Amino acid sequence: MPWQAKHRYARISARKARLIIDMIRGCDVQDALNVLKFTPNRAAGMISKVLTSAIANANEAEADVERLYVAEAHVGEGPTMKRFRPKDRGRSHPIMKRTSHIVVTVDEEEE
Repeated sequence: MPWQAKHRYARISARKARLIIDMIRGCDVQDALNVLKFTPNRAAGMISKVLTSAIANANEAEADVERLYVAEAHVGEGPTMKRFRPKDRGRSHPIMKRTSHIVVTVDEEEE
């Protein structure tokens, strides 16, 4: 049975978070945590927290944590906050503050 954790409305663009989540998809959870620990991107910290939460969810259901792997991991776009920055001669330029939904699913490996 797979266990899932989500971080909705994360304040990072989905494009930046997808670069990091592609590195851990299909990995053993301990290997994935090590990869995220030594990745300097801001998204790595967010994804690490989601993965830790998914592992805790599996642990609560009495799963064997040593046999867990990242079964599914994806990042979807959330709503965009639209702001405007004043520019010269009375003009304004839009600023898009993007959000994303991070979803990580872990499952036990079959023997």
